[in-house]
Amino acid sequence: MSDVILLCLLVAAALVVSIVVWTIKNGISPMPTSPKVKRRLLEILPVVQGRIYELGSGWGTLAFSLSRHYPEAQIIGFETSPVPYWISKLCLNLSSSRNLTFERRDFFNVELKDATMVVCYLYPGAMRKLGEKLIQELKPGALIISHTFALPGWEPKATYEVDDLYRTKIYIYVR
Repeated sequence: MSDVILLCLLVAAALVVSIVVWTIKNGISPMPTSPKVKRRLLEILPVVQGRIYELGSGWGTLAFSLSRHYPEAQIIGFETSPVPYWISKLCLNLSSSRNLTFERRDFFNVELKDATMVVCYLYPGAMRKLGEKLIQELKPGALIISHTFALPGWEPKATYEVDDLYRTKIYIYVR
């Protein structure tokens, strides 16, 4: 086997191991929002300006869509897993998007008080933990958009069902 092939295999193995380790650490793998859910989400989102946070931005696919949908807003995606984060950054550097940034930070350690809207696709455990943070930090009137998993104890302003295999739900909350 040539040295180049061996090196490529080692790099690929290291990337896979990194994703597995961070999946275990975060409690969920970085899963992109499906195209049908993304399309429906963008159809129903209200008009907003200001700062929009995507919590757990993964590979950046939803953040890029939000960036195009809200060209006057500042979109910030937070991701801790290094491989999806660096791929997001690479794609951002290759794009023409000027209102989007990615930060490799745990959103639980970031103040969200200046958010106009928070968007997330997280697992139930993170949603339970997130609810208290949102109550403490978001200004009244801030929007929270979650798909697939609801915020326990919160009453959504609206719930939409996507016409997909899983009948995915999109929840809109107002702080």
